[in-house]
Amino acid sequence: MNARSDVNKNKLDPLKWVVVIVLLTAGVVGNYYFAAQPAAIRMVGWIVVVIIAGFVALQTVQGSRVKHFAKESRTELRKVVWPTRQETVQTTMIVAAMVVATALVLWGIDSVLLWAISWLTGQRG
Repeated sequence: MNARSDVNKNKLDPLKWVVVIVLLTAGVVGNYYFAAQPAAIRMVGWIVVVIIAGFVALQTVQGSRVKHFAKESRTELRKVVWPTRQETVQTTMIVAAMVVATALVLWGIDSVLLWAISWLTGQRG
């Protein structure tokens, strides 16, 4: 894009955000107005309103930033090296074993402290 279209885009951004707010407000009002209609029909109306409002919002400068961020995120996600099934199972087993070991250690410490406090206070049964 050239600088002139960026300036025009910036000038129209407040108007676009007003349109988005009006659309969403109309969706809320319409949802209450048509409360007697089946929920499925109202849900379809909401989906249409949100899609239109989202399309308008993506035409703003902030919307284009979000679009660019989403594209870059998707590109980065494709670069991730995902673990194999065997690696995932092994890592899960290690985590589970460490959780059990930590629970046993904490239970042991709790038991010793409980015994020591009951011995110090003379409340041993």
